[in-house]
Amino acid sequence: MTGFININKAQGVSSAREVAIIKRLTHSPCGHMGTLDPMASGVLPVGIGNACRLFDYFLDKHKVYRAKFKFGVGYDTLDITGNRLSDGGRIPSLSEIEQILPQFVGKIMQTPPRYSAKSINGVRGYKLARAGVDFELAPKEVTIYSIKLLSEEDYGEFSFEIECGGGTYIRSLGRDIAAKLGTVAAMSALVRTSSGVFSIENAVNSSELNEENISDYIIPTQSVLPFKDIYPKGADAKKLFNGISVSVDEADGLYKIYNEDGAFYGLGTVESGSLKVRTKLC
Repeated sequence: MTGFININKAQGVSSAREVAIIKRLTHSPCGHMGTLDPMASGVLPVGIGNACRLFDYFLDKHKVYRAKFKFGVGYDTLDITGNRLSDGGRIPSLSEIEQILPQFVGKIMQTPPRYSAKSINGVRGYKLARAGVDFELAPKEVTIYSIKLLSEEDYGEFSFEIECGGGTYIRSLGRDIAAKLGTVAAMSALVRTSSGVFSIENAVNSSELNEENISDYIIPTQSVLPFKDIYPKGADAKKLFNGISVSVDEADGLYKIYNEDGAFYGLGTVESGSLKVRTKLC
């Protein structure tokens, strides 16, 4: 089997657990595109078989989240699953939050949470943090396309819709928004509603899947790739599929390549009128 399954990850379970379920049902190697913390839920695209080779093409795709931040409390993990460090901080108003949100839109520098999968000398940050090791993570550039303040859910707890690029830590965003307002905050809920072409409207709960129906939920690999098609024929096809570049009348860029039987073969790159296979999937 090869392709993608758009999983609606349940709250309270790990992304690895969801991948393990798909691996068991498909009897194929699997992997996910962008982990979700156990407390988070929502869209978790899982690649099956050779589709996993395409993850690099999805890493920077737009992601949309619905997040809740509880202001006035601080936690070591930047979410409410950790140890509480402070309480009784100032609660900003809706208008105060709205006024500073534009400062966080665009390309910004963001320091990842200490409790994260970021590595320091080959060791995950969360392992060092749990061991009480003092360390610093370097800031990194991330892209925030939009932030909308939706409502105040409860006193001091506000909900947001955030559209961002890959690699963004929503927990860190909550921390930084609060710091700009002279207070602290912790993430209290998180749902990923979309990741690239995958949306929560057509996601499936892994608990609904079994060996008999899982093939009904596998999305063909080529259908989620936003590239034009190329169908090489004859001598050009033979050369191309033997690792030799061929001439094409196409603009530079990435293309989906199909074999002479019409089956999806993989991805190719066109540069200066020359097409070569970049990622083979069959």
